[in-house]
Amino acid sequence: MRPVTRGHPPPGDNPRMTAPADPSLARKGLISLDDALQQLLAHAAALGDTETVSTFDADRRVLAADLRSPIAVPPLDNSAMDGYALRSADVPAAGTVLPVSQRIAAGAVGAALRPGTAARIFTGAPVPAGADAVVMQEQCAAQDDGTVRIDTVPAPGTAIRRAGEDVARGAAVLSRGDRLTPQALGLAASVGADRLEVARRPRVALFSTGDELVMPGSVAPADIPPGAIYNSNRFLLRALLQRLGCEVTDRGIVPDRRDATVEALRDAAAGHDLVLTSGGVSVGEEDHVKPAVESLGRLTLWRMAIKPGKPFAYGQIDRASADGSAGAAHFIGLPGNPVSSFVTFLMLVRPFLLKLQGATVLAPTVSRLPAHFAWDRAENRREFLRVARNAAGGLDLFAHQGSGVLTSAVWGDGIVDNPLNTTIAPGDPVPFLSFAELLA
Repeated sequence: MRPVTRGHPPPGDNPRMTAPADPSLARKGLISLDDALQQLLAHAAALGDTETVSTFDADRRVLAADLRSPIAVPPLDNSAMDGYALRSADVPAAGTVLPVSQRIAAGAVGAALRPGTAARIFTGAPVPAGADAVVMQEQCAAQDDGTVRIDTVPAPGTAIRRAGEDVARGAAVLSRGDRLTPQALGLAASVGADRLEVARRPRVALFSTGDELVMPGSVAPADIPPGAIYNSNRFLLRALLQRLGCEVTDRGIVPDRRDATVEALRDAAAGHDLVLTSGGVSVGEEDHVKPAVESLGRLTLWRMAIKPGKPFAYGQIDRASADGSAGAAHFIGLPGNPVSSFVTFLMLVRPFLLKLQGATVLAPTVSRLPAHFAWDRAENRREFLRVARNAAGGLDLFAHQGSGVLTSAVWGDGIVDNPLNTTIAPGDPVPFLSFAELLA
């Protein structure tokens, strides 16, 4: 990656840290993404409220208290496979034949192993006292007379899973602030946790602005009026919010009128932690969200130096003006173009909502993969390019990077975080953020 104002960075150089800032940003009234995120997260105090839910229903929820194991896992030494438990000293050479003294199935506890004998044992069954190895059945041959031939010389400890090797009794298996995954739920169940204390879901009111918007199903494609467009953001943002564990109140489409916008914001602030809108936060005559928020509370962030997504807004709406209660609802206004809305949600709303829930990991993993494309337009804004990984291990660029081209986000499997004033040449390692993680 090549900042335009200087030469190609040396190997290992981080263009994001070394590319010079554009002093014109402040003059243009723009704020950098890093500064915007820092300010946004400073306002995102954890909600604090918790609830206890079934472990079955806790996927993607944020754990509100450490989970400690009351047991060891596994609770007893057990067999890692089907075979024969024995004393390794009783098998001095391959071909040794031992009488089979017992059979131990999973869930059963056998008797102490008699010296000079073997126990038929199955995966997960406790290893009998006295045995110090398990030989897999493929290395044994059962005989018709009730004996077994051991065709290998086992070392002590072979194929035995020790008590507590997965989880020690009293160990913290999951930590407060962990966002729960299917494997975490399995781990919780393995230590007997059928219910988990998790953070309350953020309550989010969602609406779109724009007289041009119509809902799919309300007008057939053949009959859609000139100038009208289907409201894709309503579906996009609702799904994103639900994936982040939010309780969503969908308030539909608000007309492009100042009074209607003020009323919608006032009503939405009541009973919600966040009011999220798309559209109407630019500077046009029909963009009423910014002055409406300022009339009900305050706006502390507006317009960022990113592409797509410059018209982003953050503020608070005083609930005293909404329902007479104390405090304020957070307000975030996203751009109307669908890719701009998508990118700003992933970069800013996602970590904001995770912090509201007390999550400890907010930032996505950034990989560095080779660009298999050229990007010779050095922008004075940080740019997020939609890309897809290819079979050669590099990244291909979607041909049309416009903020209204939602197909780029469907075709791609991630974005390149390209610093301002930076071009990309084929082969350059570029910062890649995967949709698989961002949308998890």
